[in-house]
Amino acid sequence: MAYQILGIGAALVDTELRVSDDDLTNLKIPKGLMTLCDENQQGRYIRYLREHIDSAHRACGGSAANSMIAASQLGCNVHMTCRVADDEDGNFFLDDLVRAGVAYNTHAQKLAGTTGKCLVLVTPDAERTMNTSLAISAELGPENIHDEIFPDASYLYIEGYLATSETGKAAAIKMRGQAQKTNTKISMSLSDPGIVEFFKPQLKEMLGDKIDMIFCNEAEAIKWTGCEALDAAAEALKQDAKAFAITRGSQGALLFDGSDYTEVTTPKIKAVDTNGAGDMFAGTFLAALCLGKSFAEAGSLACKGAAMVVSQMGPRLALDGYQNLKTSF
Repeated sequence: MAYQILGIGAALVDTELRVSDDDLTNLKIPKGLMTLCDENQQGRYIRYLREHIDSAHRACGGSAANSMIAASQLGCNVHMTCRVADDEDGNFFLDDLVRAGVAYNTHAQKLAGTTGKCLVLVTPDAERTMNTSLAISAELGPENIHDEIFPDASYLYIEGYLATSETGKAAAIKMRGQAQKTNTKISMSLSDPGIVEFFKPQLKEMLGDKIDMIFCNEAEAIKWTGCEALDAAAEALKQDAKAFAITRGSQGALLFDGSDYTEVTTPKIKAVDTNGAGDMFAGTFLAALCLGKSFAEAGSLACKGAAMVVSQMGPRLALDGYQNLKTSF
């Protein structure tokens, strides 16, 4: 099969819990960021939050996986490079990809170990705070890549979270190199302000000299460039990418298509859970470009998709929800 979009990132099973700000304070978890932890630490958090477990929402997650599922459901042929273990969570994750129409690297699955998990804590202001145990996803490496997926692909999407793993970083760099050989456009997310703060050198290695497109939010753009204002950060981003999309929550997004800036708005909604908003934006944006939409049209559709995700619990829409968004294409 000829794939239009290729994704690479951590395979995680998300468990979402509603918590209070006091819970985060008591657990000494920095709000609004992604923090790496091990399984024992995750277990300690879950024991503390045991009264919230009945309301937990469980879903196949991981940033790139969420984006690839969105692109697939919106009508693109996509492939996801990831790594799961031969356990219940691994089966759950792969079954979810299959249901969503996403192909994956079969030779790197069902391995000994533990599938990665992400504990997503959602506070009353809809902010998401993530605690991630990569487990076997930390072992995703260059050997897990199918070279034959590249011919005819329009876009490669690299998840910035791969910067936290030496082998994951190496896999991203190999994917970037293969994409360059086949004239596949390269896009990358900066993923999280904490990732930019603590793993910027690794992100720089993954990015290389300059790529085709960066996805980031305003906080990530400012941390990445060291600029204090959005307009200055946008100008500085041109050094690293030919084009970019900077998401701004309820204020929409600032786009640069390589020549001109465009500001797009987002629908007014009541935010319930911000988990997955950036993933949905990137997946919708790339799908829209592949389906012939302009840069500005892709940005507007991506804002609409992100707003739909934010208005519900969970990092993705139900499968029929994507069909409702697809009617806007």
